Amino acid sequence: MEGYLQRFLSLYRPIITKLNELLGHYEITYSLWQVMYYLKHHGASTLVEIAAHYEVEKPTITRRVQKLMEHGFVEQISSTDKREKNIQLTELGESIYRDVRKDITALEFRLMEDIPEEERHIAYGIFPKVHENLKKEKEQH
Repeated sequence: MEGYLQRFLSLYRPIITKLNELLGHYEITYSLWQVMYYLKHHGASTLVEIAAHYEVEKPTITRRVQKLMEHGFVEQISSTDKREKNIQLTELGESIYRDVRKDITALEFRLMEDIPEEERHIAYGIFPKVHENLKKEKEQH
């Protein structure tokens, strides 16, 4: 389907901008939210695990985690390997996560307004498949 990537990419920046506006009320950005989201869904994790998941360098995640620690949203917990930091959401981080999740869900519903549910499900199912194809592409090159 010619132009698929262009259509997808034309949504990316406006959606990130909208998310950053929404997240600004909580004094975080989308990049910080990604770390919180990961920790909520994967539990206590290392910086290396988070960096690998988002395919970014560890120093990038280190900076994000430091900002989240300054806000009191994440904390370092003891690890068997003293060279690696384990991070988890704090109680405040869990609370902020719940509030933000509600706001993002409301935004998702507004953005999907007037789109039939069947089409929503199709679109939702496409993204993991595209992600898998990207992984295959990466392995081949």
